[in-house]
Amino acid sequence: MAIRVLVVDDAVFMRTVLKKMLVEDGYEVCGEAGNGLEAIKLAKELTPDVVTLDITMPEMDGVTALPKIMEVSPNSKVIMCSAMGQQPMVVEAIKNGAKDFIVKPFQKARVVQAIENVMSK
Repeated sequence: MAIRVLVVDDAVFMRTVLKKMLVEDGYEVCGEAGNGLEAIKLAKELTPDVVTLDITMPEMDGVTALPKIMEVSPNSKVIMCSAMGQQPMVVEAIKNGAKDFIVKPFQKARVVQAIENVMSK
């Protein structure tokens, strides 16, 4: 059975790029969200194996959404997505339960490696 991924990013372009990479590699993108509030709702409904969670988003950012996603979908592994220069927020997210992080612009090999890492733990 394919690993189910929820893709969360406020930029449609970024979601599309990530979704294409994941599908090409055999992952199932079970949903996508444009902000933290949508992500929490979808994580509860879909209980994905993996959530890729952008840090900077409108309405609710990824760092704020992280504990709530883990509460509604405790078995989901969260991978934070950040642009360069967001290291302090990435560190905070890892302390709060995120399992890995990937940096934008996404590199397919790193995305796949992050998912394999978190699923093997």
